[in-house]
Amino acid sequence: MTRKKQKYYVVWRGVKTGVFTSWEDCKKQIENFKGAQYKSFNTKDEALVAYSKNYADYRKSASKLLSLAAKEKYGKPILKSLSVDAACSGNPGLLEYRGVLTDTKKQIFIEGPFKKGTNNIGEFLALVHGIALLKRKNLPDFPIYSDSKTAISWVKKRHCKTTLKFDAENSELLAIIKRAEKWLQENTFKNPILKWETKAWGEIPADFGRK
Repeated sequence: MTRKKQKYYVVWRGVKTGVFTSWEDCKKQIENFKGAQYKSFNTKDEALVAYSKNYADYRKSASKLLSLAAKEKYGKPILKSLSVDAACSGNPGLLEYRGVLTDTKKQIFIEGPFKKGTNNIGEFLALVHGIALLKRKNLPDFPIYSDSKTAISWVKKRHCKTTLKFDAENSELLAIIKRAEKWLQENTFKNPILKWETKAWGEIPADFGRK
């Protein structure tokens, strides 16, 4: 069995700041903390150096790749919306997904971890979870953002087109996928499903920050 590589997590802004040696310890400091600043590193030395500097020096923002004129064609995101994202440690690996309010980054839901999942599955489930939640709250016009074209297309087709192999270890995940597909087939919704333009706007607010 391949041993999982140790990572180190720097928290610049959170309940407590510093260098943490597990994602669980890091998450305790940043979950539901408005404006949390954090990032993972491969070595302790890198993490210690990063902690002595500013978060802005380390946050990788794809928005820097576009000129101002290029960004303008994307406009600005709708802040009164829901943003969803997934994180997967490995492919397949432990999978989580969540949804946050785009303007405040307040976490609305989080699910997982699930064994032997993929990022695309997580993005799909996050979208369905978000849409179902908005329907229950009677918010039919509230937009929902995802940075995954694949997940958006799967939701529109009402089918999770994964090629992942399922067995006893990830049977729970398969059951959740089937339930999500069933919900899509039995329900209608009007919520705009929008693509989050990472190159223009930076990471989606629901990003787990583990890059």
